[in-house]
Amino acid sequence: MSPTRRPSKRAASKAKPESPAPAPRPFRAHYLVPPHELLSETDGARIRAELGTAIERLPKILASDPGLKTDPNFVKAREVHENLVGRLVRIHRPSDTAGDAIAYRVVTASLSE
Repeated sequence: MSPTRRPSKRAASKAKPESPAPAPRPFRAHYLVPPHELLSETDGARIRAELGTAIERLPKILASDPGLKTDPNFVKAREVHENLVGRLVRIHRPSDTAGDAIAYRVVTASLSE
């Protein structure tokens, strides 16, 4: 085992200045990510009534899920800091047997909710 070198006093005094953080890359949806659609509160209530189930029994999706960025309405609502928890998301998945399979999920801040 070789001994480790201590940084010299000269190297410590020549610390590099911090560079600015890189600019965020623009979001591009992958072709395998199905389109997500954030529903309005009235549409969400209508869909829950049609399904005949409590909101607690529906599957959840995190508000930070990248798939939600495929919906421009979600991006706008997030930019204005609108409360999205409890809203329904409609996901359209292409299916060979069903044509267009639709799934609904409830937006949550964390999965423990």
